[in-house]
Amino acid sequence: MTDSPVKTGPLAGIMVVELAGIGPGPYAGQLLADMGADVVVIDRPGRSLPKAVDGRGKKSIVLDLKKPEAVDALLKLVAKADVLIEGLRPGVTERMGVGPDACHAINPGLIYGRMTGWGQSGPWSQMAGHDINYISMTGVLNAIGKDGQPPVPPLNMVGDFGGGSMFLVTGILAALIERGRTGKGNVVDAAIIDGTHSLMSFVHGMAGVGQWQTKRESNLLDGAAPFYRCYMTADGKFMAVGCIEPQFFAAMMERLPIDADAFGAQLDFGAWAKQHEMLEDVFATKTRDEWEAIFAGTDACVTPVLDYVEAASHPANAERQAVVQDGRWLHPQIAPRLATQPLATHFEIATKGSDYAAILAEAGFGESDISQLIAAGAVIAN
Repeated sequence: MTDSPVKTGPLAGIMVVELAGIGPGPYAGQLLADMGADVVVIDRPGRSLPKAVDGRGKKSIVLDLKKPEAVDALLKLVAKADVLIEGLRPGVTERMGVGPDACHAINPGLIYGRMTGWGQSGPWSQMAGHDINYISMTGVLNAIGKDGQPPVPPLNMVGDFGGGSMFLVTGILAALIERGRTGKGNVVDAAIIDGTHSLMSFVHGMAGVGQWQTKRESNLLDGAAPFYRCYMTADGKFMAVGCIEPQFFAAMMERLPIDADAFGAQLDFGAWAKQHEMLEDVFATKTRDEWEAIFAGTDACVTPVLDYVEAASHPANAERQAVVQDGRWLHPQIAPRLATQPLATHFEIATKGSDYAAILAEAGFGESDISQLIAAGAVIAN
């Protein structure tokens, strides 16, 4: 991952077996690999999407888990592993012979991480779903967008990666710490719907004190407040305004050609509609870059809305090496940053199946054993 051939980071020496999938499971594996873990991806035979950023710092082997020889090989890998990650529907790994019970029988200290949308149990556990479905069932999606119009999906950041990957990683790390005390492994049931409900804690807290409504564009952070929303600029781009605190609001108003008395008080809810129009009109008079220059270096909390390419080269990000250009890829930097782990300047992305020989050798397979697995079609040599 870095320029050094030796993996660094707080998870160096931790072996993770990741059953191939898409989205939140592989991203969780990426985060663990970023922190130094040795992540081995068990890819499936046949065509699949080429590995991208979430394949960085990992190794790959292709096993046909429909063959008993491949299942045996996987269990030998599990015997040496610290963590297993799977994102299949509940019951699938059990039917394959690599469920939690089978894995714990050979490795009682294994942390078995399970990623699903609806959880391992419950009436919807066997249903398909995607990010938009999970966040629709938690109150998140209903809260995003303009009142009277369809809700706006926030990409797949809130459900898949926020409610999914982050909670899976949190559970795995907590279980590793617990294992250090007890010597016993655990099963992490990371359901995206559960994690997304947890992300709504702030909203539930605001509602509990009477400061949040279920109606869109009626709350502090959902576009109702003129001081917390985006405004179009003269060139068709946008500025993000987030000056919630009164001192930050004052800093914004100092730099706008708006009469303060005519505008009214920040928390005069009855004036918000008028204030929206006044801010829309004034931001439309200059380009985004002109407004950025006006607010640069201030505490007004007014910033340009950038696309991901612009963001990579913006000084606020570039000076921190927040995004690394490495070949065809723009790689987000390792996050969070630990004082003992150097920043990455280069990332190796796994090639499907290319590490089979090294992976099997580390698991204790000899050359003749590997040849037999290949001949049986259990391992696909690439």
